[in-house]
Amino acid sequence: EVQLVESGGGLVQAGGSLRLSCAASGFTFDDYAIGWFRQAPGKEREGVSCISSSDGSTYYAEPVKGRFTISRDNAKNTVFLQMNNLKPEDTAVYYCAAMRPGTVQYNYWGQGTQVTVSS
Repeated sequence: EVQLVESGGGLVQAGGSLRLSCAASGFTFDDYAIGWFRQAPGKEREGVSCISSSDGSTYYAEPVKGRFTISRDNAKNTVFLQMNNLKPEDTAVYYCAAMRPGTVQYNYWGQGTQVTVSS
């Protein structure tokens, strides 16, 4: 059974930090690109960051550049999202997702973890 389980969310004051984890199982983790997405109340889901399966190259959405860092530990089948200097506008449910090799869509999704940043 494929599973992606996010953890590490919570309530933090503006300027604080959180580290999200995405633990994967049930598929060949090394072969999959992993992305982080978020969805705030009343807004569409948006991509935050992703990391490739091959060379570990990364992408960041403009609003989080310089504040968030994505990384992966293939030995632990886990991807991390280090979030620093958090802002109230970062408040959202954060999801991780896995992209099957050779495709351009995310096939597996986690249930999400809530991040709330107070001002």
